[in-house]
Amino acid sequence: MVITPTPLAGAYLIDSEPLEDERGVFYRSFCREEFEAWGLPGVFVQGSISRNHKCGTLRGLHFQAEPRPESKLVRCIRGAAYDVLVDLRRDSPTFRRWFGAELSESNRRAVFVPAGFAHGFQTLADHTDLLYQMTESYVAELAGGVRWDDPAFGITWPLPVSVISGRDRGFPGFT
Repeated sequence: MVITPTPLAGAYLIDSEPLEDERGVFYRSFCREEFEAWGLPGVFVQGSISRNHKCGTLRGLHFQAEPRPESKLVRCIRGAAYDVLVDLRRDSPTFRRWFGAELSESNRRAVFVPAGFAHGFQTLADHTDLLYQMTESYVAELAGGVRWDDPAFGITWPLPVSVISGRDRGFPGFT
């Protein structure tokens, strides 16, 4: 695994080092020792899959609030997505900045999203699945979000939005 810091404090890209032969491909998607060596959590308590049918689907920007904020390891296991992180930690040097990266089945890339960040993605292909591993269990009353198109962040999404939930469309602006 190759762990690379992003421009946002505490967020990382995780690239796999695949072994390929006539059978196919094998690679590690997580390594506790390597994560802990970088100061990242070595234990995830919940996993989820987000299945998305249509290219241009947008989900986010989501977070889980105190007292149980969650860090996430997000990987695209089918299709492709543009993944976006927004630093909402008021005491952070990268507060209100965002970072985006393409995650895809073919590039095998993952992103580590620290607690205190909002997270979202837009699918770049039909039939796109993302695998989430979280450091906290989901708590509905702590689940929140901010608008995907909030000018406070100025996120540049790659495609027009084809599908977005009423909940995500109705999130408040950051201010």
